[in-house]
Amino acid sequence: MQGWIDSLIRGWGQDPATWPWTQIVYVAFMGLFAFIVINFAAITAGIFSWAERRVAARMQSRVGPNRVGPGGFLQWVADAVKLLTKEDLVPAEADNFLFRIAPYFMMVGFACVFVALPFSHRLVIADMNIGIFFILAVTALIVVGIIMSGWSSNSKWSLFGAIRSAAQIISYEIPAGMALMIPVLLAGTLSTQGIIRAQGGWPWQWFVFDNPATFAAFFIYFISALAEGNRTPFDLPEAESELVSGYNTEYSGMRFSYFFLVEWGNMWVMSALASTMFLGGWQIPGVSAAQLDAMTGGRAVAFELLSLAIFAGKTLFWVFVVMWLRWTLPRIRVDQMMNMCWKYLVPVSFAAVIFVAGWMLVVRAAPAVGTVTHWIMFLAAGVLPAAFFINRVARNIHDTGDKFDFTSNW
Repeated sequence: MQGWIDSLIRGWGQDPATWPWTQIVYVAFMGLFAFIVINFAAITAGIFSWAERRVAARMQSRVGPNRVGPGGFLQWVADAVKLLTKEDLVPAEADNFLFRIAPYFMMVGFACVFVALPFSHRLVIADMNIGIFFILAVTALIVVGIIMSGWSSNSKWSLFGAIRSAAQIISYEIPAGMALMIPVLLAGTLSTQGIIRAQGGWPWQWFVFDNPATFAAFFIYFISALAEGNRTPFDLPEAESELVSGYNTEYSGMRFSYFFLVEWGNMWVMSALASTMFLGGWQIPGVSAAQLDAMTGGRAVAFELLSLAIFAGKTLFWVFVVMWLRWTLPRIRVDQMMNMCWKYLVPVSFAAVIFVAGWMLVVRAAPAVGTVTHWIMFLAAGVLPAAFFINRVARNIHDTGDKFDFTSNW
């Protein structure tokens, strides 16, 4: 974004390097971008709270929210108004200061991720050369907020939930981080935009189909992201049946909603990061990044919007998958969760990194091997499973029918 601001300053007839007001303009635009990011994150999380309830209702053959607004779409606004007007209670024995600021730690860690996440070919707040490192670092604030909320509540249920969450999130950060290092190795950069540019627009050019290890790494990352985001089947830190809601038990009103705002908004973060690292991000099929760089005028705007639509489409698809999993799979036990992380995902993620490092040497010596493997992986791991799934869904609909009433229930 700095380059865009510099171009704007030059349009005003000033040189950004010598103009005395350049830093003030930078600060003003930083505040504007921060305002936009916070609102986008909050509004997206609110809309996802409505969408998840509609998806759950659809999967369980019930209605879901359908009273406030068309299709119940404004239900999340009504919920926000209700929570803002509810009393904000602080337990008498709680640490007043830490109890109050804990939800904001989570909000800051969640919102800072959007700084380095690309939305389109040019739409990114800061294309940092350490983008992935930055994302992994700021998400640690979410863990701090959860532990702080559990400890400051002075409640055994909250403390148990916070400790469980710390063990879960810190454990699953290891396989998630190792899985994300594989696209970094292939692209040779930590920049999120650079990783997208290293891929292509067609599916067989994505990193997920580069070799067997990258295909495994995609699922390792996705499973780990579900665990880090406390999503089913890993929603153990907020297990109502065991911990009376866990680390957020003592919270009420809007502070209570911040925890779930981060959880729903994190669905966009994990899905956008998966699209960026493994699925080509905003890349347009048949149009290279260099061609997009060279475009100007209305054509550039049109293709910019197209790249934004492609990225949003990929991200929203995986958001739907996350919702789908929540209402399909049962919650697992905490020992099963930790066993899966340390006995399976961690060793496999380390082995995948070593495999990719060796694979890159092989492909450098014989580039044809990489091209052939791309096509084999795309056909075997992409086309065939998709064809099987579509055939199975079509057969189920043919056999049982789709009896959902899209008219009266909406």
